Amino acid sequence: MLRSTLVSRTARLIAAALVLAVLAACDKDKDVEPPAELVDFKESLSVQRAWTISLGGGDEVMRDGLAPAAVGDRVFLAGRGGDVVAVQAASGKTIWRTRTGAELTGGPGAGQGLVVVGTADGELLALDETTGTRRWSAKLGGEVLAAPAISESAVVVRTVAGRLLGLALADGKELWREDQQIPRLTLRGTGAPAIAGGTAVSGFDNGRVLAVDAARGEVLWEQLVSPARGRTELERLVDIDSAVKISGSDIFVAGFQGRVSMLALDTGQAWWSRDISSHRGLDIDDERVVVTSAMGEVIALNRRTGVETWRQNGLRLRRLSAPVIIAGRVAVADFEGYVHWLDAATGAFVARSKTGGRTSNPPLVVGDLVIFQDDEGRVTALRPKG
Repeated sequence: MLRSTLVSRTARLIAAALVLAVLAACDKDKDVEPPAELVDFKESLSVQRAWTISLGGGDEVMRDGLAPAAVGDRVFLAGRGGDVVAVQAASGKTIWRTRTGAELTGGPGAGQGLVVVGTADGELLALDETTGTRRWSAKLGGEVLAAPAISESAVVVRTVAGRLLGLALADGKELWREDQQIPRLTLRGTGAPAIAGGTAVSGFDNGRVLAVDAARGEVLWEQLVSPARGRTELERLVDIDSAVKISGSDIFVAGFQGRVSMLALDTGQAWWSRDISSHRGLDIDDERVVVTSAMGEVIALNRRTGVETWRQNGLRLRRLSAPVIIAGRVAVADFEGYVHWLDAATGAFVARSKTGGRTSNPPLVVGDLVIFQDDEGRVTALRPKG
């Protein structure tokens, strides 16, 4: 969705209704192309539905940053209507449900005994991980559209205004802040921060990735990953709207109308970059990086070199979620609620299943389950077998 930092929510709703036309116009070929039709194939993977739960409060127009999070065998969920729920991962059985009464738009983030969610009014709410009781709240001064990250020293949260903040675990008191200048016109969405040891890493709407000391807020490095190109504001959109992925000493990041890159965690140096536009994100395993492009292609790259190993074009313009990799398979959801399962080695289709409606936010792998939350607040856990 398009978002201007200076316009009202009503204007953003209007922009949201036009997003498909705008994104199509950003394609270099300028062709009007319908979403790919799904074709039949021989399935070689069995997928079972383990459980489902409804959070309510969904909205088909607005894109929010509400996606499952997990700590151990517990999964934490948040709905736009204000409910935050903890369930057992294996069964989906509810452990606790808290009705915050707020319009939730980002989260949850979980860790260090907390479950943290952000609101449309720029407030951060922290609940007790065990009981769901409210521990504290903090005013941030900007809408939260991404899950906070929690380190041993701070809750790290990103707002739509280009601000990265560190808050005290005990009471939510602001410890530090780092502001980035962002363009006037951006996509609706922000990349969730990620934590590696004592370092917090986040992407921004200006195409930059920033690493800070999570305890003190000291900037460790800053790297321009997706430089703006073109003459118009639309052509110069370079948002990093998906979470960066950290594995060992490596960072993987994707930007809209920009690049997929591998960076060094300690310095931010780019080891490789590929010109692929993505606002949904990527996943990694020991061998590959898998990314869903803005045009609905699923692309696999060699993890160490960035060389493309396969590309699946059968889902073009189906508004895909970020991919997840599980047991040699890639799972990705589309705007009709279908989940497509691909062979991670070849990109061939191996199964197709149905969850609910449009799924914009990334699925979550917990054990042998993949958990999807659609934009209307329905959560479905699927178990691939075979």
